[in-house]
Amino acid sequence: MTAEPYRARGGPGEDDLLWSVVLPVRPFGSAKQRLALHSGRHHAELAHAFYLDTLRAVRATPGVGLVLVVTDDPLAARQARTLGAATTPEGRRAGPDAAALTGAAALTPDCPVAVLAADLPTLRPEELAEALAAARRHRRARVADHTGAGTTAVTALRAADLVPSFGRAAESREPVLAAGPGLRLDVDTPADLARARVRGLGLFSAAVLDTWVRPSAARSRRRTEPDLPALRARR
Repeated sequence: MTAEPYRARGGPGEDDLLWSVVLPVRPFGSAKQRLALHSGRHHAELAHAFYLDTLRAVRATPGVGLVLVVTDDPLAARQARTLGAATTPEGRRAGPDAAALTGAAALTPDCPVAVLAADLPTLRPEELAEALAAARRHRRARVADHTGAGTTAVTALRAADLVPSFGRAAESREPVLAAGPGLRLDVDTPADLARARVRGLGLFSAAVLDTWVRPSAARSRRRTEPDLPALRARR
């Protein structure tokens, strides 16, 4: 039996105006390997936090009616459903372009769709809303990353017409949308992470980095501050 395709739901007459947003998500343990040299075992925690911040921003974006997470990671899928998103497995086809097509195939063919990278921890809802409004003027379009060499988002006015270009941005002939920095700043390297921290990380990513800083700060305080319980005991 073929599953009924996902469709964004709005008020009367609004369904065709709402975007469906697809988020391909790799299993956290194998994601962000280039950050591993900087963060060690924490690279999986960072990938997880980036995903949650991206999902949170997308869910809060005006004009988005459905968020579909394409993943084989059970934790990512559970959290997506908890936060109001739909899920579908990635399946045998690997890579962001294949995952984008898997997500598009699960949607109503005529609905407008945007596929976003799930590592945009500084994304603001208004940035995505502005880019989606601009995308209404193009049958297909994309958003270039902050380096200009990659892609962080692809759009199509019909899910059936989606042509993803995450892995081959240089070959894409689709119009490039103007977009705010949060929609262009995908975090793959320590330098990207430094830029994201300057701009302002989302709640989850900031919390993960805070856990790295606080233990060392606490050890420093213990070397310089008196032990208050011990002082009380001596009184």
